Order: sequence, then C-alpha cells, then structure tokens
Amino acid sequence: MATSHTDQIPVSEDPASPPTRGGRIGWVVAGSLVTGLVAALLLVAAPFIPATESTITAAVLCGFALGWAMLAVLSVRFTDQPQRWAVAPALFMGLGGLLLLAFGSSVHGVLDWLWSPALLALVTWMLVCVHRRLRSRTGRWLLYPVIGVLALAAVGGGWATVGAAADARAYPMPGQLIDVGGHRLHLNCTGSGTPAVVLQPGWGEMSSNMGWIAPAVARGTRVCVYDRAGRGWSEPADSPQDATQIATDLHTLLQRAHVPGPYVLAGHSFGGLYMLTFADRYPDEVAGMVLVDSTNPASAATARTASRYDGGSYDVLGRLSALVSSSARLGLGRLYAQVAPASLPPRSQGEVNASTATASNLGSTVDEYVQANASEHEAASLRDFADTPLVVLTAGIGSDATHVAVQNQLAALSTNSAHRVVESDHEGLIGNEDGAAATTRAILDVVQAARSHTALR
Repeated sequence: MATSHTDQIPVSEDPASPPTRGGRIGWVVAGSLVTGLVAALLLVAAPFIPATESTITAAVLCGFALGWAMLAVLSVRFTDQPQRWAVAPALFMGLGGLLLLAFGSSVHGVLDWLWSPALLALVTWMLVCVHRRLRSRTGRWLLYPVIGVLALAAVGGGWATVGAAADARAYPMPGQLIDVGGHRLHLNCTGSGTPAVVLQPGWGEMSSNMGWIAPAVARGTRVCVYDRAGRGWSEPADSPQDATQIATDLHTLLQRAHVPGPYVLAGHSFGGLYMLTFADRYPDEVAGMVLVDSTNPASAATARTASRYDGGSYDVLGRLSALVSSSARLGLGRLYAQVAPASLPPRSQGEVNASTATASNLGSTVDEYVQANASEHEAASLRDFADTPLVVLTAGIGSDATHVAVQNQLAALSTNSAHRVVESDHEGLIGNEDGAAATTRAILDVVQAARSHTALR
C-alpha cells in the first residue's frame, strides 16, 4: 500500500537523534571540529615540539588541519552530504604549519602579508560552500561560528601587519643596535656630561616609557635609555631573562657602545631589581642609584636561593609565552594598545603603543614575569651600598605598610641615602608629567652628589 506524504519519516539532522546516513553529518561536523581542537592542544603540549613561537603556531595549524581533513573524508565516507570543500582549509593550514616548521621565524614576514588576505578569501568561499552543500542545521550552527572566528583572525591579522608596517615608518629607531652576544639591543644616549645616567623601565615596558624623564635629565648630563631583549627596537633573546642575565647584557651593551662609567642607575618597578643586581655585580662601575618605586627584592636571608626558570626538560610556561606571542599576530596586542592609558608625550606614547602591539613584546613580557622570583632573589644579593648616593622613591598612592617598610630597608643600604614618598601612583612616577618631574629631580640630585662627592641634600 502506498504511503501518504504526511506519513514519510524525515531524515534526522540532530546528533542527539539516532544517526541515519543523512543524519550522521551533524556528528561528523562536531567530531571533526573537536578532533581538530584536541589535536592542536596535544601538539602544543607535545614534548617533541620546541617551545618557540614558530613551532607552537605550526602545531596549532597542523592540529586544525587534521580536523578539516577529517570533515572532508568522513562526510564523503559516511554521509550523503559530502563536504569536499573542507580539503581546502586543511591544505591551507597544513601548508602554513609545515612552512613554519621548516623555516621558522624567517618566514613570518612573508606569511604575515600573505596569510590574512588568503584566509579571508578562503573564509568567504567556505561560507558559500556551507550554505550550498550542507543541509544539516546542526552542522551549520557548528560551522558558522568557527568560520566567523577565522574571519576575525584574518581581519585582525591584516590589521596587525599593516599597523606594524605603518609604525615602522612613523617611528624610526633612534640611537643604535649593538650585539651583546647572540642578539642586538637598542641603545640611545643623549646629552653630555658625567656621570652618565642609565634608565631602566619596568615590567613589560620599553625605552620610550622614559619619554618625560630622559629629555629632562639630558639637560643636566648624559643619559642613556635602552630596550631589553624583545622590547621596542631590540631583538628577542634565546636565553631566559632574569635579573642576572639582564644586568650582564646591559653591562656588555654599555661597554661595546663605549659609554664610560661609573654610571648613575635609575630603575622603575622591575627595573629596580635589575639595577640592584647590576650594582651587586659591577660595584666599581656605579656612581649612584635611584630606585623608582622598585619591586621589593626577596629577603636577604634567601638571596641567591632561587634559580632562574629555564623550562628544564619540559617548558610549560615557554609554551604559554609562545601562544601569547602568536596572539599578537592576530591583532590582540594592537587592540590592547588602543585602550591602554595614555599619559606620555605624544611621540613617546606612539612608540610605546607600537611596541606593545608586537609579538616579541608580549612574549618577553611573559618571560619577565616568569623570571620574577629569581630576579627578586638575585637583587637581594646587594646588601651594602657603602656611602654611594642612593635615592629611594616610593609611590604615596597605593603603597601599603609592608611595601613602605621594604623601601625603607632599601634606603638603608647606603649611608648616603634619602627616602622620598611622592604623591603619585606607581606608574605615574614615570608616566605622569608631575610624577616624572619628581623622579627627574631625584636623578639629578644623585648626579650632583656623585660629581661633588657630597651628601645628598
């Protein structure tokens, strides 16, 4: 007997229903996407994958490529809705991953320009294919958000690449790049006179963060600002950047740039740890020091008991740093730079924003935080600054009693010292014009005391 049209059983499109051949496509889409994500995570975590930005990015791309390849193969084999178009994103991502594995960071410059427009074209084509060839509502609901994320990645990546090129034209490097052993650091010295002042910015910051202070100090003596590895115009370093390594690189930089000592050192926040370590390692080359709301060192009793984090045989935090670096190539760093507080002189602020947006800046900032414990212990090794001029500046806004007490202990390192509490918050001591003026006065006071061999007033 013939069956009426209303008695026909529809083909299920919901993975929660018993899978028919037509209904399996929802399960295939879901399983393929999950497989790609899991494969990417497993490859990122795999011990045989080095913890570098290039290889970690390659691992993510290869994992996603596997997911798209599965969608193409399984939809042909097990459903009546073949999604052969999925071969294209599989090949696109797989090829990108293999190029990064084979050539490393040397292909980043080319891929940054080619990847975004190619991905945007691919995403547009994928959207058309899904609309025409995938009848499953479940499959579409799963794929449309993924395609949307890929579109955002393409747009963000293009924005980051074009923005970086514009920044390079707008903010040419002042000063010079000097090899300190495997990587080059940026150094810019202005003004004249002795002793030379060396400025050290805080965590995640660069030379241009001293935009208020450096020009003002240059009116009274020679002043040098520089970028730590991976910041500003400096190249990334392969070695972990704890306080000892940073102090060693700074010493090499100054020697190879023929900047004669002894120096007046001025360090803000984490920069204070690095200057304390420099003074401990090279005491004869330090004429004075200003600690600008320095991060507190570890207690003297535990000095040198912590070793720097080098990842050992399995570098979990190094993999995290590489993932964070990769995110900058999708425009996330540039997005953050657009909403970050702006209080520096316009050009300096532009240079800081340009640096904040880069992959190397994000990676080095994460590494600096990872090394914080070792840096705090290394800085605590300086226990006696004799009668060398020392000014300790403490932010009067946001500082608790414990922090102020440790700042008092820092001032006690020298018999020729002053502890000044400034009505400013932590960042305002360099980023705000009034706070920076107080910091400048402290630096010039130390310069004068070092020149005249007199007590601080």
